Amino acid sequence: MLELREDKSHLYFPDKCIGCATCVAACPKGELVIGSVGAVARGLIDKDFIEKRCQACVFCGMCAKACPTGALAIRKVEEKEGAKEGSEEDGESYLHRAISPTVVDDKCVHCGLCADVCPQGCITVTDRELAQDGSLRVEGKTVIDQELCVHCGWCEAVCPANAITVSKPFSGTFFRDENVCQACRTCVDTCPCNALFNRDWGPGEIVEKVTHSLTSVLKTDRKACLGCGNCVIVCPVNALSDPYLAAGHLNELDNKPLLEVENGAIVVVDQELCGSCATCSLICPAEAIWLERREVV
Repeated sequence: MLELREDKSHLYFPDKCIGCATCVAACPKGELVIGSVGAVARGLIDKDFIEKRCQACVFCGMCAKACPTGALAIRKVEEKEGAKEGSEEDGESYLHRAISPTVVDDKCVHCGLCADVCPQGCITVTDRELAQDGSLRVEGKTVIDQELCVHCGWCEAVCPANAITVSKPFSGTFFRDENVCQACRTCVDTCPCNALFNRDWGPGEIVEKVTHSLTSVLKTDRKACLGCGNCVIVCPVNALSDPYLAAGHLNELDNKPLLEVENGAIVVVDQELCGSCATCSLICPAEAIWLERREVV
């Protein structure tokens, strides 16, 4: 639960959350912030993808309506026999109403390929046996859990019988700018569809990518900085300085290469190492660090 008031509760279901930050963008009050998605997805820290400030929320429910996976909900709290119970308040999101379910039709041969490739493990194949009519046809049950399905299309792509139909909720093409990418693998680790891959890097290759030509400069406001160290932890340049150190313990590392908290405020140690990924500015709760375009002399 993110927040409880007298008549309403704001619920969060971490198992459904994919860390897409759609709720963060939808919140008109800026109440939701995205956490250390990469570190959480890797299991390096025990936290949730999103956090709530609990300062100005008006319980409008926009976050719940925008969430593509149903990970957020606003519920009315009712008093019943001395106990508080919650009833769903318009629980389905706009996307839930718009998305068509993934369908398996009669052409299915129950081969199990879809279950093998499903990144969410939401497909099960049971009761497989040869038909009793002597046709060598395989009968069985192939069931898709619609609550877990993220409509990635893997099952449809591998189905040899064209028996699966997937309606994707979003359209577009993923593009990675090789001049900016630091190969931090956050996108690879957090993608719920296993749609992104990184090739194996040779010794020194990632370091070479971090030292590409800079287009931006890190700016900080030491008066606004809370000294929380979130930017220090999520900075991929800091993380690369010790690949065996969990992100949650980066604050314990001496001589960090890019970002450090000194005397209670953030300091940019070496501007030239910054890869302009803006992860630090996204995670900062006080907007005390940001990127500005570098002037070309």
